[in-house]
Amino acid sequence: METQRASLALGRWSLWLLLLGLVVPSASAQTLSYREAVLHAVDRLNERSSEANLYRLLELDPPPKADGDPDTPKPVSFTMKETVCPRTSQQPQENCDFKENGLVKQCVGTVTLDQVKGQMNITCDELQSVGRFRRLRNRIRNIWRKIGPIAGPLISRFG
Repeated sequence: METQRASLALGRWSLWLLLLGLVVPSASAQTLSYREAVLHAVDRLNERSSEANLYRLLELDPPPKADGDPDTPKPVSFTMKETVCPRTSQQPQENCDFKENGLVKQCVGTVTLDQVKGQMNITCDELQSVGRFRRLRNRIRNIWRKIGPIAGPLISRFG
């Protein structure tokens, strides 16, 4: 009789432990990878943005040394680039192509890896996008500024 009671009590405890295990998610399931945390940060930056198009991660600097605590802010540094997708579209940024000559932003700050209470403190600054032809035009302009005062009168005399 006591064996049956002990067996029944053990069965109840096992059931309770099983249910508790199903209800409480594991800590590893709530922890994001460094890259996932940055991708979430880009999503939140897009949500807060007032710009016309979405941005997508372009380049991610290597992660810092892991300390194991998902609540400790981790330093991040990454660049993101403007895409062809309008901000108002419901399309995930991963499905959006980069916009040709789109704006590029350098972002730095901190993120936490905790999926539930994830926090971020990131600022982004626009990088000057300098294309090949723009550089050439600027070089020609700078050279002309130097030689223009001399060459201009010569050209008008002999030209």
